[in-house]
Amino acid sequence: FFMKKQLLALAITAIATSGAFAQATDTLAKIKSSGNISLGVRDSSALSFTLGNGKYVGFHTEMAERIVDDLSKTAGKPLKITYTPVTSQNRIPLVQNGTVDLECGSTTNDTARQKEVAFAITTYVEEVRIATRANSGITGIKDLNGKTVSTTTGTTSVQTLRRNERANNIDFKEVMGKDHADSFLLLESGRADAFVMDGSILAANISKSKNPADFKIVGEVLSVEPIACMIRKDDPAFKTAVDNSIKRQIADGSLLKLYDRWFMQPIPPANVKIGLPMSEATKAAWANPNDKPKEAFNTK
Repeated sequence: FFMKKQLLALAITAIATSGAFAQATDTLAKIKSSGNISLGVRDSSALSFTLGNGKYVGFHTEMAERIVDDLSKTAGKPLKITYTPVTSQNRIPLVQNGTVDLECGSTTNDTARQKEVAFAITTYVEEVRIATRANSGITGIKDLNGKTVSTTTGTTSVQTLRRNERANNIDFKEVMGKDHADSFLLLESGRADAFVMDGSILAANISKSKNPADFKIVGEVLSVEPIACMIRKDDPAFKTAVDNSIKRQIADGSLLKLYDRWFMQPIPPANVKIGLPMSEATKAAWANPNDKPKEAFNTK
């Protein structure tokens, strides 16, 4: 009898655990049950940034809010958004452990990350470039030899930087910022000669600086990076719902209007314009929606 009770208890625990696991990997069920969705946002990306006091804005943030509107229809009830700030270092673990349901910051889709998380279709194709002072004399990657170069901890630009260092047989000192604003500050304060990062992030930080004319983006494209929203792996229903919302926003022209608003018009907090026309690569990604990793874009 005692053994039977033990076996029954184990069976009940197993059923409860499997139910919890099923909901952990069924985000639609989770958000419908709770009436809440946790949106991963960034403090200082060009696609998602804060105005302070818990207010998050940007091209990807507003796109994500529209995704949530569509998910609310799927759930049959309005979903409350919890804005959860993430960093380059913690964004993947927070998606994996269920703290964040949908991360729409500035994350590159690559094969290494695809082993840990899933990605929605690409919504922005980034080009990694070099930002430097206008009077630095730096015009490309080879001019970084012997210089100090900043980039942001936990980003794919770290690997891009090292790969280009080897390929061009040059040597420079790397300094790491904890976030993009910190990395730009290293350049602005003279502690770095250049900042290597996504072009939109460079342009946004220059536009928000005290003297934008003191900086410029130079040189060749160091890497092409498809940027997409992150979700948990093995959750096909949620991925389909997110992808369908993005496809709707592309098809009805609302995503194009969002792009114009956040990249071609003056934006808060300083009411300055980033001035970054949509690249041909981003246009192609919208014309043929896909979730290909960056390795498919960088085949040279």
